[in-house]
Amino acid sequence: MMYMIFKGIFWRFTLLCAMLLPALAQAQATKPATPAPVAGPSVATSVATFGGGCFWCVEEAFDKVPGVISTTSGYMGGRTKNPTYPQVSAGNTGHNEVVKVAYDPAKVSYAQLLDTFWRNIDPTQANGQFCDHGSQYRSEIFYHNEDQRKAAEASKAKLLKDKPFAGDVHTLITKAAEFYGAEEYHQDYYKKNPVRYNYYKTSCGRAARLKEVWKTR
Repeated sequence: MMYMIFKGIFWRFTLLCAMLLPALAQAQATKPATPAPVAGPSVATSVATFGGGCFWCVEEAFDKVPGVISTTSGYMGGRTKNPTYPQVSAGNTGHNEVVKVAYDPAKVSYAQLLDTFWRNIDPTQANGQFCDHGSQYRSEIFYHNEDQRKAAEASKAKLLKDKPFAGDVHTLITKAAEFYGAEEYHQDYYKKNPVRYNYYKTSCGRAARLKEVWKTR
């Protein structure tokens, strides 16, 4: 008797599945596809490159500027392919320590970046910046196009006319060459090693000299 009961239940369940499966398959086929996510508007990015002595300090200065997307420490303006920090710091490759600045021109202009650059260097110092001496620490603006060249030249001319300090301006304006990114431990050094960085910056006299040159408090 029990066998007959279970047999009847089994056949009813099988029949029900046979009736429902086509309906489920049709519902799955007609299910609307999940819409793909809509990408946001792309940001137009421009690049500027500056040499202002120790690239740790130059990175920090430009990272504070609204509209700057990223900064990368590296080397430019030399003869050696793929230079290393020991080679550049020894002054044997002709490279300059530089920072490549990626920025949104809709939020910050190249002229504003030039102003930030000037205010964070000592233009009167030739072949070096603050306690770092040698051509690898020279102050230099590397232009990437004619508009940048003209803007840099005009900015330097204005500074020569209105400068708040005595002495000539030794900052170079040079066409950008191949950029070589510095070793990873140099990137965002001021963030990753704040104690060592602040000790270096203070002992180098950078902040004190900038106040003296630009007559700020």
